Amino acid sequence: MSRSNASAHGAGGGHRGHGSLKSYTIGFLLSIVLTIIPLVVVLNGMMGRTATIVLIMAMAVLQFVVQLVFFMHLKEEDSPRWNLMTLILGLVIVLTIVAGSIWIMTYNQVAH
Repeated sequence: MSRSNASAHGAGGGHRGHGSLKSYTIGFLLSIVLTIIPLVVVLNGMMGRTATIVLIMAMAVLQFVVQLVFFMHLKEEDSPRWNLMTLILGLVIVLTIVAGSIWIMTYNQVAH
């Protein structure tokens, strides 16, 4: 293989690495911690119902951010803005479907 071909396929030749072992390990450990915290709170009844629900939601949002940063490499892309915009559009669509479904199930007069 010639020197130019070897460098084209190397670290700087257009193929970027996904993530390091350190990055994956940090993401994995954060995911475990963010899963264990609400589990311990729920199993031990450490908080009231509303506080537990808020804690679970907060840990879910943090878990989502950890997944995006450490496993989906949102910041490492060449155009992270477009990936973020696509993600936000997907979230808006999903939230619209979920909220609309809940609204229909709550206020459906035919079923009552």
